Amino acid sequence: MKVKIVTKTELAVGIAAFALADPSGAPLPAFTAGAHIDVFVGNGLVRQYSLCNDPSETCRYLICVLHDLRTRGGSRAMHALEEGATLEVSEPRNHFSLESTAKHSVLLAGGIGVTPILSMALWLARKGASFEAHYCTRSPAHTAFHERFLKPDLRDQTRLYFDNSPACDRLQMQSILATPHPAKHLYVCGPSGFIESAVGAAMAAGWNEANVHREHFAAQPALSGKAGSFALRLAKSDRVIEVGSNERVIDALARAGVKVPISCEEGVCGTCLTGVLGGEPDHRDSYLTARERKMNDRFLPCCSRSKTPMLVLDL
Repeated sequence: MKVKIVTKTELAVGIAAFALADPSGAPLPAFTAGAHIDVFVGNGLVRQYSLCNDPSETCRYLICVLHDLRTRGGSRAMHALEEGATLEVSEPRNHFSLESTAKHSVLLAGGIGVTPILSMALWLARKGASFEAHYCTRSPAHTAFHERFLKPDLRDQTRLYFDNSPACDRLQMQSILATPHPAKHLYVCGPSGFIESAVGAAMAAGWNEANVHREHFAAQPALSGKAGSFALRLAKSDRVIEVGSNERVIDALARAGVKVPISCEEGVCGTCLTGVLGGEPDHRDSYLTARERKMNDRFLPCCSRSKTPMLVLDL
């Protein structure tokens, strides 16, 4: 669908916020806290950006983009856009939703990972739900939505941490996550190292893995598993498709005329998640949890491969 950039605001060093609205002023499709949209930024690039605003808003989507020169060009293309430009975006999807049965939510954000966390905090605050938000950045100048977290509705539940602060004032994962409870849920978003640290601290403290939710903003380094060829059997047609040693599963499927929805192509967003009925996948994604990987009943064909000579797919 088409949306218009209504406002573009510099929030922090290298970070811009874009308010998107329907060009005709019509309401936008509803979303839930933690949701994201696909943004088609041109030249075949598709990027996922979390929605930052309160889900009760129906007139706009608010996204936040870090200008990262190390990426493949999506952030540069976004930062080059000005107010009044139109964009093609998808309807919102949510792979990082709040657990409705949680009695208390712990929100952890690192850097640009604050985007879905802010939406969650706004939703929980408006509902009067119990939560706490911990937001870590390099410095106040690098802190998007700094002033928003200091407003009365979020101020008492929020703690801000800066890497340039004295060591005693920096984020202490072990202390924050020291008291797990069956009705307490953790949501963490940020760079891979930040997420790994949070999840590791939670597991060490005895958190139930089902209560630990995370969302990556970039793919982790590819694992160095076997790179040999293997075969796919499509259960619904009994077709067999060979996957070359240097070929991705989604490319082999496309070559055979089998369409699987794709988006990030990095194993981050979960769009291409496909059921596995036989064989053992070689998981190389950042989307599935460790428990989900052990089940071996689904994988992400954009980046993962096979540990067995054949995978049977639910296609």
